[in-house]
Amino acid sequence: MIPWLETNTPFPDVSHALTIDAPGLLAAGADLSPQRLLIAYQHGIFPWFSEGQPILWWSTDPRMVLRTDQFRVSDSLKKTLRRVERSVQEGGRWQVRFDSAFEGVMRACAAPRRDGPGTWISTDIIDGYTGLHAMGYGHSSELWLDGELVGGAYGVCIGRMFYGESMFARVTDGSKIALAYLVAFLRSHGVAMIDCQQQTGHLASLGAAPISRAEFLEHLRAAIREPGISNWQPVPALTAAR
Repeated sequence: MIPWLETNTPFPDVSHALTIDAPGLLAAGADLSPQRLLIAYQHGIFPWFSEGQPILWWSTDPRMVLRTDQFRVSDSLKKTLRRVERSVQEGGRWQVRFDSAFEGVMRACAAPRRDGPGTWISTDIIDGYTGLHAMGYGHSSELWLDGELVGGAYGVCIGRMFYGESMFARVTDGSKIALAYLVAFLRSHGVAMIDCQQQTGHLASLGAAPISRAEFLEHLRAAIREPGISNWQPVPALTAAR
């Protein structure tokens, strides 16, 4: 049985997360205010639930993470990144921006996909994370083509710890391009690890791998005490390519 959280109820210790039936499930309830979300991320906890469910809070073990020095880029994507970078430098059709359309990226991530319905990103989720963005913790990496947002990724950054949330693409490799720029930027600012939360084959193909919750929390506790990043401006993506 997991605990039900009221608005002012603190999170239980992550060691109490379920290990069977729903491994990693820690608690339910409370709210999605920016303040509650900040506390959750500082303790290695994240919300994830489907429409019609209460708010569910998780702390998975193992935890999927992408070390920024292990990010993998295919040869074909490297060619695309070179073309995009030339456009960025020359003011061409392709442009990369950070934080210019945070809510737009979230709504694009929430939209129905070609292979299925929309994601779990609800209006309440959008409200909570746009609140984090207004506070300086929510960030987006955006790919633009002819002035139209065609790819992106967003997440939360506390100190030198980045928590990845979702990505979307309206053109081939749009999400990977946005992620490549994000990884390059984070790596250049001393962010060693991106929290990916859950294991997927797609993330593994990009270099992500599972680690124990204990190792994740040890890294997190040190990283969130580091100074925050103040100047969110893209750097060439190929600086992070392996």
